[in-house]
Amino acid sequence: MCLATNINCRTPAEQIAGWLKRTYPDDAELQVSHETIYRTLFVQSRGALKRELTEHLRTKRRIRRPGGRNYRRTDGRGQLVDVVHISQRPAEAADRAVPGHWEGDLILGKGMSAIGTLVERSTRFLLLIHLERIKSEHVVGELTRHVQTLPDQLRRSVTWDQGKEMALHANFTIDTGIQVYFCDPKSPWQRGTNENTNGLLRQYFPKRTDLKPYSQADLAAIAAELNGRPRKTLEFMTPSEKFAEAVAATR
Repeated sequence: MCLATNINCRTPAEQIAGWLKRTYPDDAELQVSHETIYRTLFVQSRGALKRELTEHLRTKRRIRRPGGRNYRRTDGRGQLVDVVHISQRPAEAADRAVPGHWEGDLILGKGMSAIGTLVERSTRFLLLIHLERIKSEHVVGELTRHVQTLPDQLRRSVTWDQGKEMALHANFTIDTGIQVYFCDPKSPWQRGTNENTNGLLRQYFPKRTDLKPYSQADLAAIAAELNGRPRKTLEFMTPSEKFAEAVAATR
């Protein structure tokens, strides 16, 4: 970008973004936020900038941390900024043609206790994530740790609602290479696979249940039980069987 605009390559991203807005006020396609510039650089480097790029940053940081007014701490979950809308999600995710596209959400219980849920759209395979708290740092950290156990070919995208627990979604994308797409507000049908699975999970976790006592081992056992149920939509195969097929295809 700096070469195309004759801007010095040491110019801070925020100044580049401002210059583009002033120079092309009527062309949104030629404008970009400074957060997007930084996120693109870090994502392309899979989590950490190369040494030669780092030298051009004023802070010399190799890991990107959202800051300033765009990341406000209110209830500890932050604010959503620079979201990528579900309308930009690849067609292969929408039609379930390719495994590796996931839908995620939180199940909330008594006293702000919560469990993270991730469902793969093609196979309906479920991952349950034990959460000690719902601050974005913790939720994104645990989500990252779990998806990093998956084969690369089954880590294509995650679709989430407008929950503030994903305020640090850019960090998740940087650390995993997985793009997060966000639904419209109050539109649970846009991640219907996850919504239906959460309904099944309420058999195990009725509303107002304290979810804190459930360990990760407890949750893994419950997920295994649901993953072992034959599904009509899978021609009466189980999610575990379909997911095993998908994993085998990556080898």
